[in-house]
This record gives sequence, structure tokens and C-alpha cells, in this order.
Amino acid sequence: MRLPAPRRAEWPLELLTPAAMARADAASVVPVPALMLAAGRAVARAAMAGWRPCRTLVLAGPGNNGGDGYVAARLLAEAGWPVAVAALAAPRPDGPAAEAALRWRGPVVPLRPEEAARAGLVIDALLGAAPSRPLPGEAVAVLRAAGGRILAVDVPSGLDGGTGQPLGEVAGAALTVTFARLKPGHLLMPGRLLCGELRLADIGMPDAALRAGLAGEAGQCFRNAPGLWSLPVEDVAGHKYRRGHLVVAGGAMPGAARLAASAARRAGAGLVTLAATAPEAASAFRTGEPGVIVAGPPAEPLLEDGKRGTWVIGPGLAPDEVTRSLLRGALAAGRAVVADAGALGAFAGAPDGLRGVAALTPHEGEFARLFGPVGEDRLAAARGAAARLGAVVVLKGPDTVIAAPNGRAAINHNAPPSLATAGTGDVLAGILGGLLSAGMAPFEAACAAAWLQGEAAPEGPGVVAEDVVAGLPAALRAARAAAERGRG
Repeated sequence: MRLPAPRRAEWPLELLTPAAMARADAASVVPVPALMLAAGRAVARAAMAGWRPCRTLVLAGPGNNGGDGYVAARLLAEAGWPVAVAALAAPRPDGPAAEAALRWRGPVVPLRPEEAARAGLVIDALLGAAPSRPLPGEAVAVLRAAGGRILAVDVPSGLDGGTGQPLGEVAGAALTVTFARLKPGHLLMPGRLLCGELRLADIGMPDAALRAGLAGEAGQCFRNAPGLWSLPVEDVAGHKYRRGHLVVAGGAMPGAARLAASAARRAGAGLVTLAATAPEAASAFRTGEPGVIVAGPPAEPLLEDGKRGTWVIGPGLAPDEVTRSLLRGALAAGRAVVADAGALGAFAGAPDGLRGVAALTPHEGEFARLFGPVGEDRLAAARGAAARLGAVVVLKGPDTVIAAPNGRAAINHNAPPSLATAGTGDVLAGILGGLLSAGMAPFEAACAAAWLQGEAAPEGPGVVAEDVVAGLPAALRAARAAAERGRG
């Protein structure tokens, strides 16, 4: 019987790829058998915290992941649990997993579905986080027979810890226990869903070893949360001009620009101008919030005002020559530009026209029209696009990836399903523009915008984009409180 989940421990911000974790293991002054003992103990404790004592089947692979499983099996048996082990293959001779297997004196059963079907808990210690091939069919059948009663060691077997993508069929776990640092695949989809509840265990990996693991990475990756970034400090002597003047250009669909402008005002911009590119847009803008300045058409004369330093171009704009011309003019005038929606469509197939923007915010379809299909590695795709354009790329989705031109990246993981509704992309562009206007650097502003949007969004049915805007003040307070606590 599954017990209620304990309160989640706070996670470090750094993410380590499987390759980086392997380098950390190699650099550690703590020997692998000691790390394996600590990892197996963490798995056993997680089992005892999450389930009542029950018939338990540990599925052990030939590598160190399997060694963790043998340790967990021994410790659970010592605690009085009825435990059996089913091995995919014998451990590699003379390795730490072989030593752990020798210390297992309990029953060993065949790797068969019926063994899993009668177990109350199946511990998946078959493969590690960098699988080179899919699980063999007999192992897949055993995991399928577990019916979801699975505790995965490090990652569910067959899941790539670097990309979150499955190699072949992967059985989703109820709980995944990983060690030292999370991996990108724990947060990227569909890995995040396949991992179930996620628990991170400290196994005594030295900080120096973790730094050595990270040193070989082309760009560091983080989970996105306060602490990775800080919101601008509110100065008691400040005024609206110090917080910057943002322009949101809008046209054929004025509602999108109004949402972006509203979000920008709440996110920190001192003043916001809605710049109409068509007469009908100007009429619609004037019926909106009284705190927004309305100007145009045309919008281009506003570029002559150097105080209007940040522009959001795209929400509600058609992907046509007017949009292309306005964006080129803003870049030529030295403005910080957030490119979204219509601005992205205007340069479909010609993304180099966006070179010089501060940030662009494509969803997967817009990204594909600009750069080609995202593929299975969202991190690599976003990083490649950011390096190509010299701009921050916000690849939107339930696992939004924020990538900087230097390879630094973050994965956002607090977005509720309620954000899957019209207008929330416009809200995100507005938040990002507002934070840029208030003085944040593009990468930090993009990370903060993605987190704030997720925090501001109510959960459950009936949510619309306007509700996300209304939730921004509370989200900003939550971000400041988290930063003061020194954790996300």
C-alpha cells in the first residue's frame, strides 16, 4: 500500500547530465562502493517511507544501478521486508556491483512477469541514466506487469537522463530516487511524467567532484527557480522612469498586445505604451486599461524616443512586411526587442533576420518554422538556436527551455496544465519585456518570466490568460520570499 508523499526536499539548482555525473564519480575521493551503499540506503529509505512492508521484487541490472538495487534489497530484507531479486544479467566481474550482489543472500527469482505481478512493490534498478539500447523485451514485460507499482533507481530504465526521451518502451514509475543532483531528463518531457514523484538523495558526493563533472560541460544547465535569478530591487527613491518605458506593438489582433502590456505593467515596467500599427488597433487599445499609453499608427515614430528602450514585437501582429520593417527599425535604433508570435512568423525560414533581438519566445511549431524540427533533444535545439542568433531563446512548452548564446540553459518545471490556453504566450512575452525594461539581463529576465508565469497561473479548469496576469503580484511576492530564504 502506497503511503502519502512526504514534503519534497529543496533541490539544488545545478543539473548534471549523465556524462557529467560519470565524471563526478570518477573524480570523487569517496570510493564507488561507499557511494553505492549510500545510494542503496536512500532507495531503501524511500521504499519504507512510501510503502508499507510488502512483497518486494528488485530488478537488478549488471551495472552500478543494479548494485544500488542489491544494496536496497539487502537493507529492506534486514528491516523485515519479504524481498526477492531478479537479475537481468550478472554484474560485471570485479566491479562494485558484483561485490554488492555477493552480499545478497536472499532469494533470486527468474525475470518473469508473474513475479512482478504478485509483488506489492517493484524496484527498477535495471539500467542507469545513459542507456545505449532499449530494454530487452522480457524486462519490458516484467515492468509492464508491475502495474505502476515501481520505484525507479536514478531514472526509469530506458529513459535518457540527458534528454528525457525514452529508448523504446519505458514503464512509468510511481517514485524515482536519484542522487546528488537532478539530471535534465528528470525535468524534460516526457521524462518528468515517467519519473512520477521525484526524490533527490544526498549520498556524500563531494562538491569538488561535482564541480569536476560540470567542468566538462559545454554549457551549464539549471532548473529554473528563484536563486538562479533575482528580481530588480525596489528602490524607495525610485520612480517610473527608472523602471523603464516599454512599447508593445499591436495590430490585427489587439487583444494579444493588450494582454502583453498588462503583464508587462505588473512585472515591473515603469510605463507601457501600446503602439498601434493599424487604426482599428488604436481604437481597441483606447478601450483598455487606463494606465496604458496609446500611440500610433504608425508605430515607427516612437523609435525616435530613446527613453522607450524596450519593445515587445509580435503579439497580435500579422507576419508581414510591416512587422519585419518595425522589428528591423527597432534593432537599428538599438532597442532591446522581445520577438514573439507575428514577429517569429515574419521570419519563418529566415531566422537570421532576428539576429540582434534580446530574446525570442517560440513554441515548438514556431521554432520548427524558423529553425527546423526541435527533435528529441530540446536542450540542444534551443542552445543551437541561441548560439546562431546571439539571443536568448525561450522554447515554450510544459518543460520550457531557456537558452543563452553561451550555452547556459535552464529548464522550467512549474507550469501547470492550465497554461495551455490562448493568450498565455502573450502574457509571457509581456512579463519578459517588463523585466527587461526594469533592468534585468535577458537570460535572467527570461528565466524569471517563465517561472513567474507558472507561479501566477491558477490550477484547475476555467483558467484564462487574464487570470495569469491577475496572479502576477502574488507570484512576484513568492519569488522575493524564496530569494530571501535562499532557496527556490
